[in-house]
Amino acid sequence: MKILTIVGARPQFVKAAALSRELKTRGAIEEIIVHTGQHFDANMSEVFFEEMNIPKPKYNLNINSLEHGAMTGRMLEGIEELIIKESPEMLLVYGDTNSTIAGALAAKKLHVKVGHVEAGLRSFNMRMPEEVNRILTDRISDHLFCPTDTAVMNLMNEGFDKFESKIHRTGDVMQDAALYYAQFSQEKSTILGMLEMPSDFVLVTIHRAENTDDPARLTQIVSALNEINAVQKVICPLHPRTKKILEGITIKPEFEIIDPVGYFDMIELLKAASLVMTDSGGLQKEAYFFSNPCITMRDETEWVELVSNGYNKLAGASKDKILKAYQSIKDAKLDFTKDLYGRGQASKQIADVLVSA
Repeated sequence: MKILTIVGARPQFVKAAALSRELKTRGAIEEIIVHTGQHFDANMSEVFFEEMNIPKPKYNLNINSLEHGAMTGRMLEGIEELIIKESPEMLLVYGDTNSTIAGALAAKKLHVKVGHVEAGLRSFNMRMPEEVNRILTDRISDHLFCPTDTAVMNLMNEGFDKFESKIHRTGDVMQDAALYYAQFSQEKSTILGMLEMPSDFVLVTIHRAENTDDPARLTQIVSALNEINAVQKVICPLHPRTKKILEGITIKPEFEIIDPVGYFDMIELLKAASLVMTDSGGLQKEAYFFSNPCITMRDETEWVELVSNGYNKLAGASKDKILKAYQSIKDAKLDFTKDLYGRGQASKQIADVLVSA
């Protein structure tokens, strides 16, 4: 069986690598990886693939820095050509990017089966382009690989039990990846020694446009982080773009800002931190993987099971709500032994389905 896998960003490569390692053990499957180039990343060099033990893409479409319509259209065209050339039996897509919907559309129009890894996730915010991508991709996929019970329930509530697609509750490949790379992160990372980190600190990331591009929201977040930093050290890896935006608001950060970090460094920071505060989707789960409570500085989350089980507090961008969440969760006694995401067996579950598809 030949599978074409579409990826467009570093996080997708990391998750796809977990499944690729499992597929290699199944002799009946040939996987061809296609990088759309959606998120151009200068760090994705030869060293990146070697160090992360990630299969290199056979094709790179180099499509980036375009508006949504132009980008998705170019990807659709390029992926269609590769499907015709390679004649795969199935096309795999991950998550909710433009690469995801472009790959699914190209395959479906050429009557190639589509497998959607991370299916069924919903934020219920249709202003998010990711929400549109994930809903449309789910609807035209033949195999829906759901990371959680909530994701399965979302699909059932939308009537997917009446469609021809097959729903599989597999667990989350992101946990597979995190557990795999955690075995090597200490020897690959020097971040803790370089920064002389305190034994008790809060790890923060801010990157979503809804926060960084709204001065009122960003001011509230920074003000809350400053107050927290007065009692507990706050460390914030920050993209240069966001760092520049911070220069334009009236309140100045009093917490420590560092340059963006790689995946191994982030794992080590997660291992060492006592609390995570973020507006990232992925980091909410990674906090849980490494037994960290989390405060999410967004108005909604796709990972509702983290909230309902007490591991995550939704605080939006309100200073008062962020500080209230901090007080309620910083000393909470939480049981991180509960299995929400499959304990690192998602890749095996997905591969089992693909072998028999």
